[in-house]
Amino acid sequence: MSLSRRSALVLRRSRCFYPRLWEQGRAGAHGPTRLEDAPRRFSTAEVSKVEPGDPGRMRERTLTMATLNPQVKAVEYAVRGPIVLKAADIERMLQQGVKQPFSEVIKANIGDAHAMGQQPITFLRQVVALCCFPELLDSPVFPDDAKQRAQRILQDCGGQSLGSYSASQGVQCIRQDIADYISRRDQGVPSDWNNIYLTTGASDGIMSILKLLVSGHGSSRTGVMIPIPQYPLYSAAISELEAVQVNYYLDEANCWALDVEELQRAYLEAKQHCQPRVLCIINPGNPTGQVQSRKCIEEVLHFAYEENLFVMADEVYQDNVYSSDCEFHSFRRSCMRWARSISTTWNWPRSTPPPKATPESVGSVEDTWRF
Repeated sequence: MSLSRRSALVLRRSRCFYPRLWEQGRAGAHGPTRLEDAPRRFSTAEVSKVEPGDPGRMRERTLTMATLNPQVKAVEYAVRGPIVLKAADIERMLQQGVKQPFSEVIKANIGDAHAMGQQPITFLRQVVALCCFPELLDSPVFPDDAKQRAQRILQDCGGQSLGSYSASQGVQCIRQDIADYISRRDQGVPSDWNNIYLTTGASDGIMSILKLLVSGHGSSRTGVMIPIPQYPLYSAAISELEAVQVNYYLDEANCWALDVEELQRAYLEAKQHCQPRVLCIINPGNPTGQVQSRKCIEEVLHFAYEENLFVMADEVYQDNVYSSDCEFHSFRRSCMRWARSISTTWNWPRSTPPPKATPESVGSVEDTWRF
């Protein structure tokens, strides 16, 4: 390659990698105008040769506890806190043969059923295995009902593969099955599968909804009403989103019952420094285990309507009701029943009376209250 051609190639490269310096050089601006005067760029190999003790070459870490998002640092999640870490240390000591006045550690911080020895549901495991490895559909080991369920799910997946991307709301046939279940659970109150959204666990769903609801600054910042005692996911999410936690206390002397007067007290106190917009209900209670009566739920719905609150009904443990004196009532079903009778049941203080409940209006209530 001739010298002139090589010079032209270097010139083009210098313009490519340092266009700003090139333009400055052409205009006669102050600063480096030659390639060798530009800031030094180190390759990966060169960086690996830098001596660790060279103060001129050391750079501070980008992410440290000092630079960490303060909202994340404020998050507390007691079920994974220091007591659990201590329990894990004790377990390791027992495994290493260290003598203790006990032989095992029973963890009661979370409802980890399988860790406590509860056997998984075979059918669910079979369906998941068949969906993940469809070649097993030809195996005589798996029952026909599990194969039929897996085939139905795979047919709704792109390319009939569980690894394909699904719609943002989730796989359609699963959402349809959930809607059918909700309709049966609520004794015929129809559920539209288009209103069903699937999430990776209840925690992810709760966090997603709170993100939509939290806004404002100062005294207009969103307040989120949560029960005390509560599952610490709520307080952790509120801290991370920099919302305002509004505590309402369950009545321990009355089997941890929810009292609407306590909701009113908490709401009025919070109004002095934030704007309560969300009412979180855990039914059956976690960790308290109380099951709300239909009358209590309707009173809560009436309170939420009066104060224009968005109700988040956490009903994860709806099948875990063991007392013959208790019966689970979903907030959705109670809301439907309440919506149909509001014109006669309640004495509405608002200036305009509520509209008569129709199939269309009931559907809109479902969209608002159930997610």
